[in-house]
Amino acid sequence: MHSLAHDYPATLLAEREAPCLSLYQPTHRHHPDNEQDPVRFRNLVKRLAVSLRAKYPACDLQALLHPFEALAEDRNFWNKTGDGLAVLGATDFFRVYRLQRPVAELAIVADSFHAKPLMRIVQSADRYQILGLNRQAFKVFEGNRDVLDELSPIADVPQTAVELLGKTPDDREGAHRTHGPNGVAAVTQQGGGVPHAAATVTRHGTDVRQDIEDRDTEQFFRAVDAAVLKHCSQPSGQRLILAALPQHHHLFRAVSANPSLMDEAIDVHPDALSMDALRERAWQVVLPHYLQRLAGLVESFGAAASNGRGADDLHSIAEAAIAGRIETLLIEADRLLSGHIESSSGEITIADLAHPEIDDVFDDLGEIVLKKGGEVIVVPSDRMPTTSGAAAIYRY
Repeated sequence: MHSLAHDYPATLLAEREAPCLSLYQPTHRHHPDNEQDPVRFRNLVKRLAVSLRAKYPACDLQALLHPFEALAEDRNFWNKTGDGLAVLGATDFFRVYRLQRPVAELAIVADSFHAKPLMRIVQSADRYQILGLNRQAFKVFEGNRDVLDELSPIADVPQTAVELLGKTPDDREGAHRTHGPNGVAAVTQQGGGVPHAAATVTRHGTDVRQDIEDRDTEQFFRAVDAAVLKHCSQPSGQRLILAALPQHHHLFRAVSANPSLMDEAIDVHPDALSMDALRERAWQVVLPHYLQRLAGLVESFGAAASNGRGADDLHSIAEAAIAGRIETLLIEADRLLSGHIESSSGEITIADLAHPEIDDVFDDLGEIVLKKGGEVIVVPSDRMPTTSGAAAIYRY
């Protein structure tokens, strides 16, 4: 399964050879509701085929549709769906994303991907990740206020200590120690061989075994931290909550270099909680930070607007977006305005959103700002500082 955190925005907003196929549909997690999901998917693929024949009659239709048709027949895939599905395809390109939020049913063939629904998901401010950790293994979850799912697999990273460190029991440090009478262990020098008397340290076998376990645990925690930072935190930019028994918190924090790791934590391993209970515990950790972040964005917009570096007028925002002047754009969640933004002038043309070729102005604004290196945040309607549906903070 492809990672939306890795692909958005750079991969999905990149220029590609037309035609580009975009398919979205709501899906269901459980039987019997999910029985109709592959049927609806096949119907959407048929709509893609009709559009391809009409708009791009010279294209290799079979090659473009083959990955979609193969997915339709993958029973294992349809038994593990989320709340929504996004499937994007083009020449030598195919991506499938299980989504944690429902999306409207849509099948579009155009000269670029219709990535707007993905922006709404990725740029929402309520997302977080959880690291479940013990001495033997780790797992990572991703969620929002409503949904939590385990991320598996995480790239190609092994998730057990044995696999991640490449150690078997015989490889452990204890295999290179000699034990004397009464359970006393003699620690050999690093170079091997039997140490001379001055270099020998004798300790009880229980103490030595504990030292070995502690060193192995520290090595494992360091490897976990590096893997999670590289494959989860850096691509997503999300807060990371540690969920582990209390005795593991101090050591992991001592070795962690992950700036996304939150000070607050969950003091049980995820295996001890249901998914709903884990999500609720996590959201209680995230909620104060979520509200604080939204309040800070609103305050920043107010300060910027008071000195001429902020605006809520859509036409002014569109022009500034085209010029690359927007540093941060707040978009009201679920707000729609059917229309199109002219790519050279920023002029807004209002049209009928019922036609697939017509975009949503707010999503257009978000894509433009992202392509120009700005930040886009999707904000709940009750937290928006404006009534226009958008608020922009300018770079200059």
